[in-house]
Amino acid sequence: MSIETMLWLSGSVGEAAVIGLLLFRRIWRAFPLFLAYSVWTLVGNAAGYAIFRTHIAGYATAYLVMMLLDSVLLFGVLVELGMSILRPLRASLPRIAPLIVSCLILALGAAIWPFTAYPGASHFSPESAVAAHIQQDFSVLRVLAFLALAAFSQLLSIGWRDRELQIATGLGFTSLVGLAVAMLHTHQTTATQYIDWNRLVVASYLCSLLYWVVSFAQAEEKRRKFTPQMESMLLAVAGAARSARIALRSSVPPEDRKP
Repeated sequence: MSIETMLWLSGSVGEAAVIGLLLFRRIWRAFPLFLAYSVWTLVGNAAGYAIFRTHIAGYATAYLVMMLLDSVLLFGVLVELGMSILRPLRASLPRIAPLIVSCLILALGAAIWPFTAYPGASHFSPESAVAAHIQQDFSVLRVLAFLALAAFSQLLSIGWRDRELQIATGLGFTSLVGLAVAMLHTHQTTATQYIDWNRLVVASYLCSLLYWVVSFAQAEEKRRKFTPQMESMLLAVAGAARSARIALRSSVPPEDRKP
């Protein structure tokens, strides 16, 4: 059995274990999109491995399609994490809060897009270059999400026993290793080094899966309330967003307003 096959099988077992714990611990109720992403990862990796082994000529196109679907689900997971962080204030937030969070993530992704081109992508096919760029952009977003949650954990009143930080940590760790390997690819000289570095990325993903299995197997701590400073700031932002929405609606003539 090749090393690649062993890594793929190990990843599939880990992904199945994570999905099982999400269902058994009923974590999926708070994070349905993360469950969908986990299921897609299991199915997508199996499909990608099969295509690579049986139809290598069409792998680049298939990889682009899978990367686009993966990115859509990842975007949903990031929005879901953001809304879950705001859960203690859910009743005070405007109804468009998910839209605001989505727009903030999209704006951040667009801002870093020019700086996240994959090193050496000029030698790729057009499909592979686009897929690699999308992957890099979302890798940076995942790392930024983890760093933001870790840095502001005290203000947000979350810790390592909270699901939000656990999910962000697993996503961020693998992305950080992937970004480091992408940079190392620009300095390597042999195909063997390229393969070895890619195996390191897979190994980091296996570590994230193991971390999720251990974390999800434990009971989650009861969510604490925000610090007074953070609560005041978030309520002020929510109030400003509500006021802006009311002002925008008031500027529309009555006959043009939606019922």
